[in-house]
Amino acid sequence: MSTPKVLFGFHAVGVRLKTAPQSIIEIYYEPTRRDARMRQFLERAREAGTRLIEADGLRLAKLSGSHGHQGVAARVQAIEQTHSLDDLLDDLEARGVTAPLLLVLDGVTDPHNLGACLRVADGAGAHAVIAPKDHAVGVNATVAKVASGAAETVPYFMVTNLARTLGELKERGIWVIGTSGDADQSLYQADLKGPVALVLGAEGPGMRQLTAKTCDALVHIPMQGAVESLNVSVASAVCLYEAVRQRSA
Repeated sequence: MSTPKVLFGFHAVGVRLKTAPQSIIEIYYEPTRRDARMRQFLERAREAGTRLIEADGLRLAKLSGSHGHQGVAARVQAIEQTHSLDDLLDDLEARGVTAPLLLVLDGVTDPHNLGACLRVADGAGAHAVIAPKDHAVGVNATVAKVASGAAETVPYFMVTNLARTLGELKERGIWVIGTSGDADQSLYQADLKGPVALVLGAEGPGMRQLTAKTCDALVHIPMQGAVESLNVSVASAVCLYEAVRQRSA
């Protein structure tokens, strides 16, 4: 059995309660918090038959590794990812999904940024988020909290060799589009209606050179003001929702 992990915050624990209540070992909550949100949360937990344990703020902070727990934390069994990226893409094909939408993050090491990117990916209906094992952060409690439940719903694949993985996506007919401030073409000139993987690098350095070379095309997000770039999660939202707009037009 896998090692239990900790989720904290109403969104992260609430989504697990909704999607996989049987995986929750126990929920810790702050009894001094008696507002409507906490009452509704505890009612759902009791309906699911989850074990509830009272805990003060100090214990919750220690358990969560953060003071942003909102009075709620849970020890849960990790839900094993049943798909490899190949399996996921095969499954999409079998289900008749002809235009997969993927988000690729190269060098995003900040858990808050990853959590926000996963939340955006969930909102935009992206089928998966992909990152390299050696230049990325994994899903930890902070990522899960910031993702507001999306860490439970969006497949997140950490691959050994990102350039090779992008090459494999291209062999499957998925158009790989990278973002770069130096690109001539604007995001809004790109055709995002078909199968596409949008590649974004970390703030500052951006994508690694090999990643950029592997892309089929590079686009830039038009910047009208003084700042040179957007936060990677904001840039992910701009790119993914442009794809959503084009696909629904």
